[in-house]
Amino acid sequence: MIVTKSMNFALLIPASEASGTRQSARHRTLQLMVAALLTIGSIYGQHAPPPQQLLFQTYHASGMYELGDTVGWIVSPGPAAPTYAYKWTIRRNNSVVLKEGKLDLSSGKDKIEIVGDQPEMIYVAIEPYGNLSGDMTPGDQSAAPASDSTQTGAPAFVGGNTGRNNGLYAVGAAVAPSKIGLSSPRPEDFDAFWDSKLAAQSKIPINPMVTPVQSGIPGIDLNMFVLDALGSKAHGYVAKPAREGKFPAIIQLQYAGVYALNAGAVAQRAADGWLVINVDAHDKPPSDPSGGIPKTYATLGNTDREKSYFLNMYLRDSRAVDYLLTRPDWDGKTIVLMGGSQGGQQSLALAGLRSDKISAVLVCVPAGADTNGDLHGRRAGFPFWPSSDPQAMKTALYFDPVNFASRIKAPVLAGMGFIDTIAPPAGIWTTLNQIPGPTEPLPMIESEHDNFTPEKGRACPARTQEILNSLRTGAPFKPTVLK
Repeated sequence: MIVTKSMNFALLIPASEASGTRQSARHRTLQLMVAALLTIGSIYGQHAPPPQQLLFQTYHASGMYELGDTVGWIVSPGPAAPTYAYKWTIRRNNSVVLKEGKLDLSSGKDKIEIVGDQPEMIYVAIEPYGNLSGDMTPGDQSAAPASDSTQTGAPAFVGGNTGRNNGLYAVGAAVAPSKIGLSSPRPEDFDAFWDSKLAAQSKIPINPMVTPVQSGIPGIDLNMFVLDALGSKAHGYVAKPAREGKFPAIIQLQYAGVYALNAGAVAQRAADGWLVINVDAHDKPPSDPSGGIPKTYATLGNTDREKSYFLNMYLRDSRAVDYLLTRPDWDGKTIVLMGGSQGGQQSLALAGLRSDKISAVLVCVPAGADTNGDLHGRRAGFPFWPSSDPQAMKTALYFDPVNFASRIKAPVLAGMGFIDTIAPPAGIWTTLNQIPGPTEPLPMIESEHDNFTPEKGRACPARTQEILNSLRTGAPFKPTVLK
């Protein structure tokens, strides 16, 4: 994986938290995590994975268990001979420690198991704490976890299966996940708050300004757009086949970070016969890689729902729908929302805000769900609202996809990584469980967040493309029932 030094530091934090980092240190590092995560962008290529010292055979190949089942894994040496001694920790929803132990592979294999006694996600961290030779790692005399580093900043261990190359392995499982409920009550004035914002925005003229751009693909019209919205302007690209006709529409929402959008990818999608609107997450031209936006934008205004950065972001997304509805080249029927990570977060929120207009929601590892989870025995993910701040926790609920879910009418596909620490699967299940209509959960049992382990998350974009191919022909999306 292509990473920066600052990114390496940030990505080591979840594992250190997994080993019991103090609460005060956790909140200091979360700010660094947000700053580094927002610079990651979309990572499609990576170096060859490091040698794997451990292999895991899950008791249930699906990773899915019923209440009362024994959840477990047979652990054996990997293709590379183990050189480290490992300890393991089983946590409920990657938060509550349920069981701990050490691996003993002297007989050729060992097992890690626990009875699933409530609806939950099980997360197991398997971390090296020393060399099998008995030597401890340099600068570490107390069996430090995999996430610790030497004074030079280099990881104390290498390898693992989480995309970090710091020795950390993780496995995950779901226990009766369709029964995972809300961790926090939905604000009583949630609907009134958002309905008032949409009503205020509806009084503002859209005033679209469209500028032609070279698409690089013959037969495709590509333009930049700017729209007036409540409190800011919405920007992005719009592309379509350069011929007369009406086309089904995709609204593409963006993953976390501040960067220039990929105009070529927008044009390529349009070449499949779509009218595509790609919305920048920020109030800046889509070709601008920075726009003066702070990398820590997700933390701005996080103690006041009227000032949260996500307020205008969501309103800009809704304005893009307003704009689409005015276009004579839209087919008048199909609007598909797509996005990964923060783009999935926005897609779910927008599907709730504009429920009568959306035909399908296709999201991979959507972030932002279960924002108050840290207060209730569930590890929360991006944008890492500070759980030590009561006002931030209150504000977060107004931007949490979980609380938009009950408004969603369109069918939803949601891919989730069972060892994802950026978009934890418990929050995604919680969101799906609040949606009254049909949903298609897509478990990816070996996957961390897609920027860490992209090769393990390919099932979601593949399934997304299958659904798009069907929708483009006019067929409705009928979610596959998870067995």
